[in-house]
Amino acid sequence: MKPLHGMRIVSVEQFGAAPYGSMFLADLGAEVIKVENSAIGGDPARYTGPHRLGEADSQYFQTWNANKRSVTLDLRSNEGKETLTHLIHTADAVVNNLRGDLSAKMGLDYATLSKANPAIVCLHISAYGRDNERKSWPGYDYLMQAESGLMDLTGEPDGPPSRLGAPSMIDQMTGLTGAVGLLAAIIQARASGKGCDVDTCLFDVALHQLGYAAIWNLNENHAVTRQPRSAHFSIAPVQTFPTSDGWIFVMCMTEKFWAAMIGAIERPSLADDPRFSTAGARIAHRSELSGTLDEVFRTQSTRHWLAKLQGLLPVAPVLTIDQALNNPFVVANRMINAVGHPERADFRMLSNPLKINGARLPQRVCASLGEDNADVLGELNQPSQV
Repeated sequence: MKPLHGMRIVSVEQFGAAPYGSMFLADLGAEVIKVENSAIGGDPARYTGPHRLGEADSQYFQTWNANKRSVTLDLRSNEGKETLTHLIHTADAVVNNLRGDLSAKMGLDYATLSKANPAIVCLHISAYGRDNERKSWPGYDYLMQAESGLMDLTGEPDGPPSRLGAPSMIDQMTGLTGAVGLLAAIIQARASGKGCDVDTCLFDVALHQLGYAAIWNLNENHAVTRQPRSAHFSIAPVQTFPTSDGWIFVMCMTEKFWAAMIGAIERPSLADDPRFSTAGARIAHRSELSGTLDEVFRTQSTRHWLAKLQGLLPVAPVLTIDQALNNPFVVANRMINAVGHPERADFRMLSNPLKINGARLPQRVCASLGEDNADVLGELNQPSQV
């Protein structure tokens, strides 16, 4: 039995942020009922991207919706809103990623729902929050990277600011942040009988990802800047190096790893070079150090250097997406899951990164649009609206 078996979550969601967070809960065993607006054909993600899976499904959509049920309601109608309210009253929590000013208007906040279900937990994921001057603003992941400073820290020093290469990273981090808050609130609600509102937003999460770069700036007025080759701000050598046939990322985060590296690459003289003999000196002479190590790493292939360095210090090859997904380690570690799909028997997904008792979590594709109307809405003795 999965850890969240017996938990019911109703999610009024679309695209990435809330769906990613609720998918983790579904993977862990919660019954996640995805409420899709029949007035607009369901979650727009069903129709997004080049790789479709039938009339109202896509690989883009399945990325964030594994293990969920699907019901359709006309959320613009009074009947649809009433049915949604009845459905929520059967749940532990309701999730939405509506614009910040809309969740209360739709009756999805604790003030409204607690009248019938005092223990309900209401998770609100929005662009900028529900309690400020931007609550009515729409917003997306890339905008948050721009305004939070993340883009200013990404890319080469002489290039333009760049977004994070992975698609929807802030969406996904916000979904996970919301899921953590929701689970904490459900634990409290089950103990006390009283639920609450839980809020998070894309902007706050993006800003929070600045981590120690923000702390240094707030307290020391230290502005970190982009470094060549994805190098660490304050430790060297921690960066990419060119090999004879590709790139390798080397991380000498400690003196132990620095000593191990110069021994493995057979350059012990670097230990006595005053430019490189201490961590501070290596940062002060980062450019010279990079040039010296470039000459070494270019002499052999990536495979050669991995054989020399892996297990001795933190090091990894820089792979393309195709190479990464076909990495024998990924395959052996069961991070690719063949789940199948009604339209494609060989459909594969990334496995959930969690393991329970050493086992990967079972996955299935999300239900088709409105597939669970009869089962879920029938329990309420309410007419479904397709």
